[in-house]
Amino acid sequence: MKISVVICVYTEDRWEDIREAVESVERQRRKPYEVILVVDHNPDLHLRLKQEYPGAIVVENAHEQGLSGGKNTGAATASGDVVAYLDDDAVAEPGWLEALEEGFQDPAVVGVGGSTRPLWAAGRRPRWFPPEFDWTVGCTYVGMPTVRAPIRNVMGGNAAFRREVVGAAGGFHTGIGRSVQGRRSRPLGCEETEFCIRLSQRFPGAVMLFEPAAVIGHKVSAQRERFAYFRSRCYAEGLSKALVASSVGTRDGLSSERAYATRTLPAGVLREIGAAFRGDPAGLSRAFAIVVGLAWTGWGYVVGTTRLKSRRS
Repeated sequence: MKISVVICVYTEDRWEDIREAVESVERQRRKPYEVILVVDHNPDLHLRLKQEYPGAIVVENAHEQGLSGGKNTGAATASGDVVAYLDDDAVAEPGWLEALEEGFQDPAVVGVGGSTRPLWAAGRRPRWFPPEFDWTVGCTYVGMPTVRAPIRNVMGGNAAFRREVVGAAGGFHTGIGRSVQGRRSRPLGCEETEFCIRLSQRFPGAVMLFEPAAVIGHKVSAQRERFAYFRSRCYAEGLSKALVASSVGTRDGLSSERAYATRTLPAGVLREIGAAFRGDPAGLSRAFAIVVGLAWTGWGYVVGTTRLKSRRS
């Protein structure tokens, strides 16, 4: 099986992160068929990467600015059987590609996602930060499977798809996910969620698989460890969920979120309150963060849904 690894990049501020991401791919036990660096409308970075990595395929984003356009460009450029996506601020463990490939041995599997662990800027998790919300920093969170299992959608920074299905499903929608609006960047997401749901609707019986052995570490900047970013990211997720539900339908678009909100988060609040009674005062902070995270995400969803309805009327 030929695996094309795609890393989408956009700024020279992450030069060292990009280097570490590429080096982690080069150190894989299962070597990639090709490495593709997609540069998001940054000619200087494009030129620098072409000079630095002559053995890689360095291309400019041929679509609308943003992560979805970069992913679509990467899939269109790739010639492997499978397209594996790695974030530009992530580091893949040596068995990452090997584990992803193992997940595709079943012909019904069209997408495989791995386990993403946070690499905290401070060296350890902030005491107030609940693991149920590790998705706000692009990482695997409490509520996801802990063993290999089918899932609704993979997480975009550590995911692989059969190349032919990406185009057949229409690619990643550029109106969903991270983009830069002028000088302001809103921490949106869900481009991979919407794509995976649309892919499953397009190919009934297709399987998305979670493979915990496909491990990467995702760097969490000091700015993303702050409570202000946490709230902003939750609100943005609500906005993104409204777009997803509008695109693929509320039933499929919110199927996993219902269980997460009604079972996983209440259990987390009770666990953290219990931790506080057992002598960990930060448990109350984590319980409070869970409540705030749910409220801000819900508010973002209401605002996003209202905006979409007003545009249609």
